[in-house]
Formats: sequence, structure tokens, C-alpha cells
Amino acid sequence: MPTVYGISLSPFVRKVRVALAEKGIAYDLDPVIPVNVSPEFRKISPLGKVPAFRDGNITLADSSVIIAYLERIHPNPPLYPSDPYEYARALWFEEYADGGLVTIIGPKIFFQKVAGPRFFNQKTDEAVVKKAVEEELPPMFDYLESQLAPGASTLVGKQFTVGDIGVASQFVNLFHCGYGVDTKRWPKLAAYLAAVHERPSFRPLIPEERAMLQG
Repeated sequence: MPTVYGISLSPFVRKVRVALAEKGIAYDLDPVIPVNVSPEFRKISPLGKVPAFRDGNITLADSSVIIAYLERIHPNPPLYPSDPYEYARALWFEEYADGGLVTIIGPKIFFQKVAGPRFFNQKTDEAVVKKAVEEELPPMFDYLESQLAPGASTLVGKQFTVGDIGVASQFVNLFHCGYGVDTKRWPKLAAYLAAVHERPSFRPLIPEERAMLQG
């Protein structure tokens, strides 16, 4: 059985767990926290980051790489569209999340509100959080709102893709911090996220993570 290394409070670990669930692949979870990781772990993940992944003698690191591998060995249901343009769009939304949303939600909100105080004994810088929530995130939300069709539960056509997994994973961390998406300002985005987070692949992970934060 494959093993995922990392805790699901990481949006990137969550991405891999959702992809595995979508494909119906059973796996073990080894809850590695990426702080002062062992030399053994660095053999699997040379950058010392999570997630890492083992499948028999094969080891991989990075959520995008792992999901691309899963797609090749378990092609159904597909998480990448067959149409070239839609395929590229799915990759774009994954990058929008992994290289865009995370730069605000991760260090400026989730770390400040949750990870820093809980795991590193650091005080929250409320000014950093306020600027991120009020100034930096709204343009990101505006773009996503503009890309969604009314009533859409997917970003690319009618297929659930790696782009949806990436975007929705980042928002879980935002919601863990007590913030939401204004349903009046971004109605399509709010409805979209509610629908994605109710998928069987996402739904059990969210209360599991809340329990970790309350423990």
C-alpha cells in the first residue's frame, strides 16, 4: 500500500490525499511535520518538504509530481482533461493555487493565526493578517469569481480536475483560520467551494483537521 508523508494541515498534503480518494486508492498516512526532518526523510524529499510519497520502491516528492504519477498509474477517473486547452487550464489553476493563493493564505494568514502560535510559540501579527485579508486576497478572489460559470462546481468545463483540488485545498486553510468568502461579493466562488468541499474526497478531511487543531 502506498504511503503519504505529511500532515493534512498542509494544503499540499491535502491535495494528494484528495487525489488518492478521488481515484479510490487506499494508502497509509505517516504524519511527518516538515521541521528538522531526518536524513532518511530527505532521501525521499530532498527539499525536506511535504508531501512525500512512497509506492513500493518508488519515492516521489511535491504534490503536483505525485498527482501526475497517480494519473499515469490509475488513469480513471481522470483528473486532467483530455482536451489540450482544458488540460492547460487545469494546470494553470493548480499553479494559481500553489504559486499564488498559498503565498498569501500560507505565511500571512494560516501561519500567523494557527501554525506560528500553536507550533512555534510565535505571536500573531494582526497587521499582516489584516492586510492579507482586506487587500491581498480580494483580487485573487475576483479573478476566480470571473472564471466560474453560474452554478459551476468545477473550474474547467464540467470535469473535476487537479485545478479544483489545488484551489479548494488552499481555501480549507483559510477557513480553518475563521475566514470565509463573502457570498454577496463572490457568490459563484462561495457556492463553488461549498460544492467541492462536500465531495467525498474532501468532506472527511476537514473535520479530521479541525480535531487536530482543537486537540
